[in-house]
Amino acid sequence: MLPLRDNIRSLSFPYVNTGLIIACVVVFFAQLAAPEGGLAWAFVPRMLISADYLRGPGIPGILLAMLASTFMHGGFMHIAVNMLFLWVFGDNVEDRMGHLRYLIFYLVCGLAATLLHSLFTGFSNDPIVGASGAIAGVLGAYFVLFRTSMIRSLIIVFIFPLLFDIPAPVFLVYWFFLQLFAGVAGIMAATGVAFWAHIGGFVAGYLLVRRFARRLRPPPERVEPRVVRLRVE
Repeated sequence: MLPLRDNIRSLSFPYVNTGLIIACVVVFFAQLAAPEGGLAWAFVPRMLISADYLRGPGIPGILLAMLASTFMHGGFMHIAVNMLFLWVFGDNVEDRMGHLRYLIFYLVCGLAATLLHSLFTGFSNDPIVGASGAIAGVLGAYFVLFRTSMIRSLIIVFIFPLLFDIPAPVFLVYWFFLQLFAGVAGIMAATGVAFWAHIGGFVAGYLLVRRFARRLRPPPERVEPRVVRLRVE
């Protein structure tokens, strides 16, 4: 099930969201030109418990690797699906948070997602790449902020593509529990997908959104026109 668009129009241009998409695409093509797909730049969970690494690059180096991994992807399908989700959901969340707050929120969710993935994989030696964790944070924020919106979704039934308008809470709850089931079932071992990063990002976004989103201004009170009646004597 893929989201194609929602029915909420942003009031401002999503400069940060568009910039994030462009940055991910640029980094992805840089990976294609780099040896071994640029995995030397990627974050490895073992870094968090490696005494040698902590004595070397240290915490700044670990954070830099985490952030770099957030902009990297493992293939064309990986980046295409991630950027589609970010395009559909990110602009509205940025509209509610403001540009700078949205950028900080996005990066914080990415870090939280990476940390949870590291914990649940036992600080493995497998590199982790992808914006999925940060984007999952955007989905968690969207779930809180736009519960009345509808998501135009593409669903393949057998070989037939069908379009449905699905309430945002239904779409996002289905997506979240799909990740949770896959994470608990250990499907990552077979697919290489970091489902626990998706879960961690979504939970972080859900919990942090209230601290980043701006309150909506209440609509102005409607003033009823005063009717003046003339008395004729």
